[in-house]
Amino acid sequence: MLGAPTMLALRKTQPGFGLEALEVPSPAAPGPGQVTVQVEAVGICGSDVHAYEWTDGYQHMIPYLPVTMGHEFAGRVIAAGEGAAVPTGTRVSVYPRVTRGDGSIAWPGDPRARGDRLTIGLTTDGGFASLLNVPAGNVLPLPGAVDAELGALVEPLAVAGEAVLVGGVGLGDTALVLGPGTIGQGLALMARAAGAARVIVAGRGDEPRYAVLRQLGFADIVDVADGPLGDQVLALTGGRPVDVVLEATGHPPSITDALPVLKREGVLVVAGIHAAPLSLPLTVFVRNRHQLRASHGSEPGTWERVIALLARDPEAYRPMITHRLPLSRGLEGFELARQRAASKVILTP
Repeated sequence: MLGAPTMLALRKTQPGFGLEALEVPSPAAPGPGQVTVQVEAVGICGSDVHAYEWTDGYQHMIPYLPVTMGHEFAGRVIAAGEGAAVPTGTRVSVYPRVTRGDGSIAWPGDPRARGDRLTIGLTTDGGFASLLNVPAGNVLPLPGAVDAELGALVEPLAVAGEAVLVGGVGLGDTALVLGPGTIGQGLALMARAAGAARVIVAGRGDEPRYAVLRQLGFADIVDVADGPLGDQVLALTGGRPVDVVLEATGHPPSITDALPVLKREGVLVVAGIHAAPLSLPLTVFVRNRHQLRASHGSEPGTWERVIALLARDPEAYRPMITHRLPLSRGLEGFELARQRAASKVILTP
């Protein structure tokens, strides 16, 4: 397959709505410090949908267009360049942050790395294709229990895990998750893994994703279409405020709606990407000594923790995946995700 002259790829070619399914040249042999990954599973992320719709906040992609999208993916190393100490045949998940600029090969996040920080699938070519060359330092081996489609979940679960770490979720806590999508589901799972005794998830009119949450073992689901968030949350807790709020809605009013149910000195972590500003009632915020924190992306160490969790109980995470399609039907998958008819769509090249 490495010698095939062309391959199908889903590419963002210009600013504005949409993607294109195009035949593009297959990658050349991997260079020094690189490996070629044969992509076996790639997920459609909420940020992919935003780029597809061309939501405000994705203009940073313009200088890098055209670009093959896809940053949640796993596969198999089929070739290695000089100095790349990854055996061919290794099954891997791919960390999407790369540094380009001075020729150094450094582990992502290594302070020695210098140059432009790029994101695979957004500002440099990504996994909506069958083959991709990436730095060897960006691939993390997958245990035998973690197959490719679960390997494609490592990225969103690590984003969620990072937010849970930022929020300091601890043993016995009650956590309120805002947003029932993939990141919200990950926040609920990672909060539970961190020791939260109770996890409440809030959404609006999103029954397909509520069904996924129930399969994942979460029964405390609040639909704000049925009444104010605060009233419903406090009814579940018996009037007791929650310890931490984890936001993944991209809807700024959800933050101010949640603050009244957050305990004094409690933490609210914003993980969603917001196209509008936040109006914050500062006097109440200050008097309650609330802490507003931000979390974006994830660190390699968090990926390692997530992979360990997946290996321990892989089937506990599989209900997150609701649709599986070939890459040739990728645009259909984007519409399913965009219309919220699907929770997580996995494409197979």
